[in-house]
Amino acid sequence: MSPQAAKAAVLASELILLREDMSGIAVLTLNRPHARNSLSEAMLQALGDALTAIAHDRDVRAVILAANGPAFSAGHDLKELNARRADGDRGRAYFKHIMNLCSTVMQQIVTLPQPVIAAVQATATAAGCQLVASCDLAVASRAAKFATPGVNIGLFCSTPMVALSRNVPRKHAMEMLLTGDLIAADDAGRIGLVNHVVEPGSEREAALALARKITAKSAHTLKIGKEAFYRQLEMPLAEAYKYASEVMVENMLARDAEEGISAFIEKRTPQWQDR
Repeated sequence: MSPQAAKAAVLASELILLREDMSGIAVLTLNRPHARNSLSEAMLQALGDALTAIAHDRDVRAVILAANGPAFSAGHDLKELNARRADGDRGRAYFKHIMNLCSTVMQQIVTLPQPVIAAVQATATAAGCQLVASCDLAVASRAAKFATPGVNIGLFCSTPMVALSRNVPRKHAMEMLLTGDLIAADDAGRIGLVNHVVEPGSEREAALALARKITAKSAHTLKIGKEAFYRQLEMPLAEAYKYASEVMVENMLARDAEEGISAFIEKRTPQWQDR
């Protein structure tokens, strides 16, 4: 290894969040393997900053969220949190700060204009499971496991519950939350927590293949669709149809919709301009 490569490897090992850009896809990798990629304050801040930058980066058309090491993410950094019990308020202000910061990051994923795909190589628990559930899509290794185990240590996974309950049927979410049991990747796929389960070691390439399929579409159309999807979910049926109809009309007037429909009729490949 050359001195330059060695220096780059050392720098990468010191970064808690890595970013690699490849043909319109930003790959963000959690890089605290020694701490099972727990979501420390620094990790949450780094994720939030990266998502803010990506939201304004027109060259990024999709995002993959991956992790290095033996766990995807063990959730909140409990050692970091517990150390603040010595504060004058027993940690109340700091706990509130961390929960608000984490909630903000999860919502950034949902509101990001680009689709976000989790590539889960190993166990995702508590807020780590919340992170997977917050992504638009998820690909998991067959070796991965998922849990919301807070109940086992007297701390109900209330914030992970928000993302989990919006992704899987109610009774499955309640069982995970009430028992804290780990569920296998195949079961996570069965209940809808992940989209695809693949052989261990192939989850990143599978996520990249899914991202490449998505990046071939109009970025403008994807942005419209992602925003509309999450907004209509919270509406009553009639209101959702009214809103979606208005979105459809505006989408029809977009340049890429005009081009896409014309290309379909003329049996040719559309040329997107992302507007």
